[in-house]
Amino acid sequence: MITSMEISAINPSSVPEAVGGYVNGLEVRGAERMLFVSGQIPQDREGRVPEDIEAQCRLAWSNLTAVLREAGMDVSNLVKVTTFLSDRAHAEVNSAVRREVLGGHEPALTVIITGIWDPAWLIEIEAIAAA
Repeated sequence: MITSMEISAINPSSVPEAVGGYVNGLEVRGAERMLFVSGQIPQDREGRVPEDIEAQCRLAWSNLTAVLREAGMDVSNLVKVTTFLSDRAHAEVNSAVRREVLGGHEPALTVIITGIWDPAWLIEIEAIAAA
């Protein structure tokens, strides 16, 4: 039996309003598959890492969307995205690129400012998708 997946935003009025292209929670009903995407880094297949944050954001998202495509999914299937930034100063550029990539899609979202494995990486993005 084929089921139809439904995604519903959960934004209780008792918690801070979700602003900036995300929701407080997403409920997924009827999903047949889930994809857990490991942290995607701003590095290409040849090991090159761009120096600026915008190029790194775009490359990390490009790597993430390649994993989604390989699984027969796209950004509309994302239900949870966690972004790791090396510096709070990168937050605005990260948000702008994320909104551009996601269009009007708003997954559950967490952004963490932390040290990242390779000092050249300014961003890493992991995600969960459902279909």
